[in-house]
Amino acid sequence: MPTAPSIPPNVVGSFSERTWKTRFATFLSSPSMRPRVMALAKLLGFRDEQWIRVVMNRETLKLVLQLPTRSLDVAEISGCFWRDRCPFKSYTTLDFPEFDICRESTERKFDLVIAEQVFEHVLWPYRGAKNVFDMLRPGGHFLITLPFLIRIHGYPTDCSRWTEVGLRHFLAECGFPLDEIVTGSWGNTSCVRSNLWVWKRYHPLLHSLRNERDFPMNVWAVARRPD
Repeated sequence: MPTAPSIPPNVVGSFSERTWKTRFATFLSSPSMRPRVMALAKLLGFRDEQWIRVVMNRETLKLVLQLPTRSLDVAEISGCFWRDRCPFKSYTTLDFPEFDICRESTERKFDLVIAEQVFEHVLWPYRGAKNVFDMLRPGGHFLITLPFLIRIHGYPTDCSRWTEVGLRHFLAECGFPLDEIVTGSWGNTSCVRSNLWVWKRYHPLLHSLRNERDFPMNVWAVARRPD
């Protein structure tokens, strides 16, 4: 009688380790544990900021501060990260599913539209970016940030990744002049490995901010609608 093929021990061990890490990460991020974990992390010197976002947050803030922020009407799509980052004239958040950027634009026009880690989740990114273009006043700007070398995270789904070159040409296809699109990216192999299972909080003594351009974890761009 034939016997079932045996599974190599290293495969079993690898699967068990992945399962344990996934369950442990889910436990630590649960609503009951999160406040305790964050309090302990602060005592140990960790910042309340994900390692993968530190450079992106710094560089995108620099880009936005080059604009006359106090005179800008701003809309952020599916998020409120930028609500208190700059002294905007006005700030509006447009949350999914009440507002679906792939399905609709807005009658109101804005000087700056922000999509912070959103477009990897949308099913129809070209429709979405063209709707952003329509939401902007002439001369208005679109700030978009995206992940690249991170695990799939379906909130509610996960669809796309772009490099800097790919992002520039994606935005150009949606109407933004190619020569007016500014891009950036950041990542390194240590951060890639460390974030396979858990979104690591940044500790300046433990985590390098060195940029290895062949291993981007985040990519961002600012595009301008023509006058």
